[in-house]
Amino acid sequence: MRTFKLLLLAPLVVGAAVFYADRPGFALDPAAQVDPNAGPLELFSFGFKAYQRGEKLEAFEALRYAADKGHPGARWKLGKMYADGDGVPENDYEAFKIFEQIVRDQDDETGSYSNAAYVASAVVALADYLRQGIPNSPVTIDLPRARQFYFHAASFFGDAKAQFELGRMLLKGEGGRANPRQAARWLKLAAQKGHVGAKALLGYLLFDGHKISMRPEHVRGLAMLTIAMRQAGPSDQAWIRPLQEETFSLASEDERRAALAYADQQVAAASNAVASANN
Repeated sequence: MRTFKLLLLAPLVVGAAVFYADRPGFALDPAAQVDPNAGPLELFSFGFKAYQRGEKLEAFEALRYAADKGHPGARWKLGKMYADGDGVPENDYEAFKIFEQIVRDQDDETGSYSNAAYVASAVVALADYLRQGIPNSPVTIDLPRARQFYFHAASFFGDAKAQFELGRMLLKGEGGRANPRQAARWLKLAAQKGHVGAKALLGYLLFDGHKISMRPEHVRGLAMLTIAMRQAGPSDQAWIRPLQEETFSLASEDERRAALAYADQQVAAASNAVASANN
């Protein structure tokens, strides 16, 4: 844990310790009847309900008060709002500072985290920003550190997205040496949690088995790619489709038929399991 704390203490950005230094100065709507002196939980609850009603300005103000009082959920939601341009002007640098503060404030010296879900999401967000950089800000591309942040979220928190991104970086050799075997391990963990991208990449590796020095499992790999395509949203389908088309073009007719049948079987089994759990 000390190693990860050193990563955070390194000079990621200039002035990152100044929390919300340049946030917009909206005035609280008097009709909202929110007491800025209320407790953080009450303010967070009000902000959450206002957000659900679509009252983004009131939600932002209430969440800001709650965040100033140390509520981690409020801080996380503000970071997401800035990152997505949701109710406030999009500001990735501001989001980065908020997510960094969430992680900084955790008692990682003890080897355990409170509010783990918020912290895990913040660590992954930091990794995403370090992987891509933020234009017109001090946050530049730093692939080795992005890989370290993904590793922390993947191993300590078991975060599926971090496991997928770490697997992809290990596969491509981004931020360090390529390691297809380790990549397959992390992708498998993420796929078991239902991560669509991990299913697709793992399926591709299983089909093209020589890349990880293991016996090819063409039918299973084709089936995983097929299931991933069915479950993916439009943005993921854009990169999964070429992998599926490539593998299907290389597979035999028997392998394609078996893979489609296996995919149908797996999807049906998953649907039946969900139906049984709901009854």
